[in-house]
Amino acid sequence: MTLVIGAHVSSADPVAEAQARGTTAVQFFLADPQDFKASPAVERAGGAEQLRADAEAAGVDLYVHAPYIINVATRNNRLRIPSRKTLQKHVDAATAIGAKGLVVHGGHLAKDDDPAVGYDNWRKAVEATDLTLPLLIENTAGGDNAMTRYLSAIAGVWEAISSTEQADMVGFCLDTCHAHAGGNALETVVDDVLAITGRIDLVHANDSRDDFDSGADRHTNFGSGRIDPDLLAQVVRDAGAPVICETPGGADEHRADFAWLRDRGA
Repeated sequence: MTLVIGAHVSSADPVAEAQARGTTAVQFFLADPQDFKASPAVERAGGAEQLRADAEAAGVDLYVHAPYIINVATRNNRLRIPSRKTLQKHVDAATAIGAKGLVVHGGHLAKDDDPAVGYDNWRKAVEATDLTLPLLIENTAGGDNAMTRYLSAIAGVWEAISSTEQADMVGFCLDTCHAHAGGNALETVVDDVLAITGRIDLVHANDSRDDFDSGADRHTNFGSGRIDPDLLAQVVRDAGAPVICETPGGADEHRADFAWLRDRGA
């Protein structure tokens, strides 16, 4: 079956952005990704209900990316507590527009913190959040004490949340740039992640400006980065999940990236 390949777009009119790219899936923010103070908001006239109806009528699947600043793993109360509140607000807002999932980064601890604290804080966050749509935890590229950079840490998070009543509502978003820059072998990353999580719900397909294990989160268009083209396409094929390209540019550049993947069997 042909994979759905879409892109991260402006939130002003996601349906029109999808149509401009000839796709049936888009991802976008509902608030400033670097700000706790900004509440999620739908810019479309008619609000969440209208966006949901328009997306359904057009056959467009919507995905929401939660703010980058969310860090439910940290020991810092002044960051963890607003992170949980912000996460719930985005779950509610994403559900209201009929989104297929809410993507959130794994967060991190301070350098000398015990990773077990972060894993348990993830458990508490899942228990404290009313998950009315799939929460898709994304692997990240940098930080030695990041919760989802290394496979061992991903395993720690998954073991912790597996005991929660809502564990089946927590999925995984695999980012190819983050995996490469984070030091995870792309040759085996799909099997490695599936062995831990049992699922890959979404792929963020991105080339990387930087070298393997650099820890640098810098996306670039396909074929212009440091990831082997055939290997990148293989990850997308093997994951078998809907694809969102978070590559630079607008509709023309995204169409070119879609074609690049299609030419390689995605």
